[in-house]
Amino acid sequence: MSIAIYHFEAKVITRTTGRTAVGAAAYMSCSEMTSQYDGIHHNYTRKQGLVFEKVFLPENAPAEWSDREKLWNAVEAAETSKDSRLARQIILALPIELNHDQQIRLLSDFVQRFFVSDGMCADVAIHDTGDGNPHAHIMLALRPLDEKGKWQSKTEKEYLCVKDGEERGFTAAEFKAAQEEGWKKQYPYKVGKKKMYMVPSEAEAQGYKRASKYPKCTRYGRQNPTCERWSDVIMLDSWRTCWAGAVNRALEEIGSRERVDREVMLCAVWMNSPRSMKGLRQEHWRRKASSLNAAKLIARSARITPCCAV
Repeated sequence: MSIAIYHFEAKVITRTTGRTAVGAAAYMSCSEMTSQYDGIHHNYTRKQGLVFEKVFLPENAPAEWSDREKLWNAVEAAETSKDSRLARQIILALPIELNHDQQIRLLSDFVQRFFVSDGMCADVAIHDTGDGNPHAHIMLALRPLDEKGKWQSKTEKEYLCVKDGEERGFTAAEFKAAQEEGWKKQYPYKVGKKKMYMVPSEAEAQGYKRASKYPKCTRYGRQNPTCERWSDVIMLDSWRTCWAGAVNRALEEIGSRERVDREVMLCAVWMNSPRSMKGLRQEHWRRKASSLNAAKLIARSARITPCCAV
C-alpha cells in the first residue's frame, strides 16, 4: 500500500479580517456576486479551473437559497456586528486517482452526510487547473435554522438570578419556571456613588433607585448548543477522520492501492518543523515519520497551495 495525499484545512471567515461570505462564495464558484452588506461587487468569472459547484440545503431552508448569492447575503444580513463570524471554510485535497465524476460523488456524499444532514447550509466547489492539485472548497453557514427556515441565534441572553444567596444563570425560557421556584432577576441600583446589583424587593425596601432597566446578565450569553457543537474541536477532528475514511473507501472501490493517513500528514508537519522545537512529542513523530517514509509525502504535500484570500 502506498500513501495518497491528505489535506483538510478549516478556518472561519470573519469581518475582522476584511473578508465577506459573498466575496468568498464568488471566488470559489468563479462567479459574479454583489454583497448587500457593503455594496461591493465581486467578479471572478475569469478564474480558471472550476469543475463543479453546488449549494446543498437542509429540508427546512428556503428554496431560494439554492442561489448562492441569496444564501450568503442572507447570512451577511443576519450578522450585524463588525467583527461577526460569517462562515466556516474547509479546503480538501481530492485524490488524483479519482476522475472528476468520482471526485464529485465523493465530495457530495460527504457534504450531505456530515454537514447538511446535521442542519448546515453548504456551498461547495471543485477546482482543478490540471496542475496535479485538485481540491474542493466548502463553505458552511454557522447558524442552524429553526423549523420555519429562519436563522437561529448564535447566543441567547442569560440572566444571572439569585435565590437564598446563590446566583445562577437562566435563559428567558428557563426563567419562567425558575421564577416560580423563587429565583429573581437582579438590577443595578445606586448605592451612594456606586452601583450594586440587587433584587427589586430588597432595593426598594432600602429606598434605592434603579440605575438601569437592564437586569444582570452573563457577558456573552448562553451559546446555542448546536453552534457550540459545530464549533467544537472534537467535531472538527471527527470530520477530518471521517473524510480520511471516505477517501479510502472511494480509493478501494476503484481498486487503487493508494490510501490516505492523517498520522502520516502529522509526521510530514513535524519533519518540516524548526529544529528549535524540541521535546518528546516531536521526537515521537520524527521516529514515526522515518518508519513510514514520510519524506515522499512531504514533497507531494507541497502541491497543496489553494489560494483563498478574498
